[in-house]
Amino acid sequence: MEKLAILGGAPVRETPISYGRQYIDEADIQAVVETLKSPWLTCGPKIEELEKKLCEITGAKYAVAVSNGTAALHLAAMVAGIGEGDEVIVSPITFAASANCVRYCGGTPVFADIKDDTYNIDPACIRKLVTERTKAVVAVDFTGQAVELDEIRAICQERQLMLIEDAAHAIGTKYQGQPVGSIADMTCFSFHPVKTVTGGEGGAITTNDEALYRKLHLLRAHGITRDMEEMVHPTDAPWYNEQVMLGYNYRMTDFQAALLLSQLDKLPMFTARRKEIVDMYDEAFREVPEIQVQREIPESDTTRHLYILRLRTERLKCDRRQFFDALGAENIRSQVHYLPVYWHSYYEKLGYEKGLCPNAEAYYESSMSLPLYYSLTDEEVADVIRAVKKLIAYYKK
Repeated sequence: MEKLAILGGAPVRETPISYGRQYIDEADIQAVVETLKSPWLTCGPKIEELEKKLCEITGAKYAVAVSNGTAALHLAAMVAGIGEGDEVIVSPITFAASANCVRYCGGTPVFADIKDDTYNIDPACIRKLVTERTKAVVAVDFTGQAVELDEIRAICQERQLMLIEDAAHAIGTKYQGQPVGSIADMTCFSFHPVKTVTGGEGGAITTNDEALYRKLHLLRAHGITRDMEEMVHPTDAPWYNEQVMLGYNYRMTDFQAALLLSQLDKLPMFTARRKEIVDMYDEAFREVPEIQVQREIPESDTTRHLYILRLRTERLKCDRRQFFDALGAENIRSQVHYLPVYWHSYYEKLGYEKGLCPNAEAYYESSMSLPLYYSLTDEEVADVIRAVKKLIAYYKK
């Protein structure tokens, strides 16, 4: 790591600030403790309560709680009917699970480039990539900003494609006043600790389609049912259950659900604070010519999961790695989201080559994520801004 004594004086901070952190309060702890003391640790009443609350928040008719966001994407891909020979269009700037879920089902991810200013998938690129083999689109609400849902949904309707919205970053976001989770055919959420709300782990799929919901519900728990209407050989024997599909154990525990229920009570508070921090960053960096601020489309009322600092490296005497290390030496811990999925060695072995998505690759080479979480104080935000501006002043040409 570069030592910044060359800049003169001590680093901006004596103690480090991480790029992300969960916020757990006493209400969260008590919710978990009460559930641990209850008769139900899994497959109990907290799951149904959580699913009902997710429907209230998103406006969706149905919700299925699962073990994590990757499980949500896998089940959505299965229910979409993706299989061998099918193509699914997805953004390359996302966590690998957005594409891996297609591979789990035997399908082929086709990567559509992002827009240079919003960093979300470009609907024009989606349209160009649709073929007779295309089965679905996985549209990722990167950083929490909603994708251009009207245009993407129109493409899917024209070509009879399933629209799976990867909203792992976007709980609390609205598109044209409508909550994310109630717009796509299926919407997948993640509740990992760095997300806006957390269950430790956990995920969910929301949908307005009852047939999709019933399949998701079955597949979450091995494809086994106690519902006589779903059985091939129905009986009213109280011990009887029947596997009617090949599913997985993607169940969530009741104590995870209890934590999430408590966290969701704080979602408006989390949203408001994240917006305040984003506004402070935007105001500080918008007029800095060496920095590009992410453009937000007017349709998206965003609960931001990530704040992206994008360097205009042609104006600087450093590359992204040098800036990243220098920021760390100032005790500001950043991160990079994400390596283009097809740059991973697994996808390289499948035959994907660099150059597929020029905007995505240029974005990756120049971006990093700044600290953004509910408990980040105004003083800490000011320290992040001071550190960034200090480095810009030092490295600018």
